[in-house]
Amino acid sequence: MTLKKSYVGILAAVLGAGALLWAQQQSDIIIKLVGGTMPVIAVPDVRGSGDAQQHMGVFNQTLFADLQDSGLFKMAPKSMYPLEVPQRPQDFRPPAGAPPRQQRQGPWLTDWSQPPVSANYLTVGYAAVQNDRLVFFGWLYNVGQTDVNNAQVFGKVYFGSLDAAGARQVAHDFAADILARMGAQSLAGSKIYFTSDRSGHKEIWVMDFDGENQKQLTRLRSISRFIAVSPDGSRLAFMTFAKGTPEIMMMSLETGRMLPFYNQRASLNSNPEFTPDGQSLLFSSTAAGGSAQIFQCNVNGSGLRRVGVTSAIEVEPKVNPKSGTEIVMTSGRSGPPQVYKMNIDGTDVVRLTSGEGDAVNPSWNPNGQHIAFSWTRGFEPGNYNIFIMDVASREYVQLTHGAGRNENPVWAPDGRHLAFSSNRSGSTQIWTMLADGTKLRRLTSQGRNENPVWSKN
Repeated sequence: MTLKKSYVGILAAVLGAGALLWAQQQSDIIIKLVGGTMPVIAVPDVRGSGDAQQHMGVFNQTLFADLQDSGLFKMAPKSMYPLEVPQRPQDFRPPAGAPPRQQRQGPWLTDWSQPPVSANYLTVGYAAVQNDRLVFFGWLYNVGQTDVNNAQVFGKVYFGSLDAAGARQVAHDFAADILARMGAQSLAGSKIYFTSDRSGHKEIWVMDFDGENQKQLTRLRSISRFIAVSPDGSRLAFMTFAKGTPEIMMMSLETGRMLPFYNQRASLNSNPEFTPDGQSLLFSSTAAGGSAQIFQCNVNGSGLRRVGVTSAIEVEPKVNPKSGTEIVMTSGRSGPPQVYKMNIDGTDVVRLTSGEGDAVNPSWNPNGQHIAFSWTRGFEPGNYNIFIMDVASREYVQLTHGAGRNENPVWAPDGRHLAFSSNRSGSTQIWTMLADGTKLRRLTSQGRNENPVWSKN
């Protein structure tokens, strides 16, 4: 893609995406974001009494997926589990006698800590029905301990509705508590907003972090994309052609109604981005005439000011969520689109990518130190792949390799996962992965789905 000053060129720059780089070495970036050696956890299937049992399939699948996809654990294969699985603390029975002639009396910690399971942690629990509600009793054990009381990391009771949704929520809650004990953040409760054409038009949709509960938000019967969610989760800004030329609309996520927003007279207003305080908006516009430039305004569109001065096309502004004082963007200052960084007042402009290929779609990690972006440089020219970069050192790592067109990466609230769009399955869909390129998971399947944004709310 070559940046041009024509309207078609502007749209190509704005609507395009991209990435590919051949540097495949592992680095400190991945170690910092994902971590090193992972403990092994055994997660046997939970059983339920009475009407609770019919929902245990959903519960077990959700719990296992949450822990597996967290990237914090290596999952012990269920085929290696012992036949006797404890459901509650009372089920543990220490061997009788003294070594080496100890006699087994029932389930014990060493059943799980020793080969073939060789786990570090074990989940234990059972479900029942109380007052027409699903109740789950769950425990986490460190099976490397020699005493069952010391081995118990925590035990808790969880409640949910007596249906599949309730079972799924209870599993999410149990998994969240396990992850919290490991010092990690659960993604349960976070939302992914995206564009889908499954209704016949490109509308804004939302789904849970695991792809469940997909719901259409807009019904503008046009092209709507490039989404931004306010830090408090109350507002949604996006670009739409609903009124002819591309402009920004603002929606209340609490009421579903459109909110007032003044669009500058321009052939293009697009790529909205909230500042971390939620008080203003950055966006790309041709309001100054000529090429698309970066502007800042209040959340209702007033108080417009231009950010930086250049004749090149500049789009996709993203504000550092930690400092709030610097942005990354896609700019054509050096020719083909590249990722640049500058202060929010337009000073100290620095190019982050090498100038090779097309580098677009920058996205800040919540830590304010790393970005993800798309690039066409590498062994497969013309296709886009996902990269991450340490902004200070400019060291980068390629995460996707030779599997179609991968673009529009965005970080999850935990800073360990990414959502992105890819046509690796034939049509463009929303995928997630760990920040080392593993744990790939497709979340959508109907229509074409793209431009994800991952919000903690």
